[in-house]
Amino acid sequence: MKLLVIEDEPSLRELIERSLEKERYVVEVADSYAAGIRKLEDYDYDCILLDIMLPDGDGLSLLGRIKEMGKRECVIIISAKDSLEDKVAGLDLGADDYLAKPFHIAELSARVKSVVRRHHYRGDARVEAGNVRIHVDKRQVEVGGNPLELNKKEYDILLYFANRPGRLVDKAALAESVWGDHIDQVDNFDFVYAQIKNLRKKLKASGASVELKAVYKFGYKLVVE
Repeated sequence: MKLLVIEDEPSLRELIERSLEKERYVVEVADSYAAGIRKLEDYDYDCILLDIMLPDGDGLSLLGRIKEMGKRECVIIISAKDSLEDKVAGLDLGADDYLAKPFHIAELSARVKSVVRRHHYRGDARVEAGNVRIHVDKRQVEVGGNPLELNKKEYDILLYFANRPGRLVDKAALAESVWGDHIDQVDNFDFVYAQIKNLRKKLKASGASVELKAVYKFGYKLVVE
C-alpha cells in the first residue's frame, strides 16, 4: 500500500512518514504544491494525505487538480484550519476525510485504514481470491483456512495482485507500487523476480488455488484455477 504525504512542515512530515512506515506502508512525501503535482503526474498512490495550507498554493486547488487528472486515490485532508467551510469545500471537491491539526498519529493511522478499506475494499477488511483470504488490517494471509507466512514484500505483492485479479501487471508498475517511486528506473528487476519466485513457491506448497502467471516480456497476472 503506497501513500503520498503532501505537507510543508518538515517535522510533522517526517513524523507522519516514519509512523506510517512502521505500519508497513510505502510512504512518499512532497513539501509543496509543485512537488505534489510532479509526484502525481508521474506516479500512482493508494491514498494521499494533503495539507491545504501549502507555501506555493492552496491544497484545495490541488485537490481539484487531482480530480481533474482522473486520479482515483483516496484523499485525507490534514489541516490547521478546522473551519466548517474548509471541511465542506474539501468534501465537495472529493476528499474522503478531514483531520484537523493537531492530531494523534494513532488517529491518523486509523483514518488511513478506514478510508482505504472503504475506497479499495468496499468497507470489508478482507480480500479473497480463490481459497486465499487476506486480512488487510491484520496483514495476515490464509489458504483454505490455514495461515500462510509471508515476508513484507511477498505480502504486498500478493495484496497488489489480489486487488487486480486477472489483470496483466507490468513489472515496473508493480515495483513502483511495492518498493516506492523511482524504483521503476533501476537497471533490472531481479529483486522483483526473486520475491515473486518465493511467493509462487509458498502459494503452491500451501495448496492455493491461485497462481501468479508470468507473461513473457511484460509482467504477471493473478489467475484463479
